[in-house]
Amino acid sequence: MQVVVLAGGLGSRIAEESSLRPKPMIEIGGRPILWHILKIYAHHGFREFIICLGYKGYMIKEYFMNFFLHHSDVTIDTAANQVVYHQTASEPWRVTLIDTGEATLTGGRLRRVRQFMTEDTFGLTYGDGLADLDLRACLAFHRAHGKLATLTAVIPPGRYGAVDLEGDRVLRFVEKPPGDQAYINGGFFILNRAVIDRIEGDATSLEAHVLPALARDKELQAYRHRGFWYAMDTLRDRNHLEDLWRSGRAPWKAWS
Repeated sequence: MQVVVLAGGLGSRIAEESSLRPKPMIEIGGRPILWHILKIYAHHGFREFIICLGYKGYMIKEYFMNFFLHHSDVTIDTAANQVVYHQTASEPWRVTLIDTGEATLTGGRLRRVRQFMTEDTFGLTYGDGLADLDLRACLAFHRAHGKLATLTAVIPPGRYGAVDLEGDRVLRFVEKPPGDQAYINGGFFILNRAVIDRIEGDATSLEAHVLPALARDKELQAYRHRGFWYAMDTLRDRNHLEDLWRSGRAPWKAWS
């Protein structure tokens, strides 16, 4: 299964970092969050990616064009114009990088890469979210229900610690409990290519236009995920993910 990654947005809520690089290139543990996302998919056997570029997309192109350089030690012989790579860290990926425009909305970006798709069913995700999701189980769920689209429904983590009360007496403090138990769109989709027929053009939003229409037509199902999920929207989010990685407690790291 091919996987489309939406990686062209401005990332304005994390402008401290995105003013310098596209949001998917913001690093967690010294690697772009985009690398982490691709590692999650590859762990489940999905290794062919189509990445929708936009804002500062040339930086994502440069990263993959020089992937060996970024992930290897090197000896550079300037006199002989030779480079010898040491301790190379290759990945068995096939990555297609497509400029889908800076102002194009999410649905429009998907429409622009249709010609590069080779299968009737594909994955879709954003370039800023991590999860310990069982992607093969999600794909099996999609194939079983027979509808056009599956989204992953998650309960987001709470943003603040909570106080557990009994009357006016404080019983305990709870560190960032889940939110109000309402499910939200977790951003990991399995879609049939027919969904793209519903996208009119660059100004079509996946979230505002396509998904609501699919829901009205009873063509959208939800795969519930109660495990780890986290979206990197702000610098605070980035720092939280960095802390998890450095402490060795990164739940999304299923690979060895």
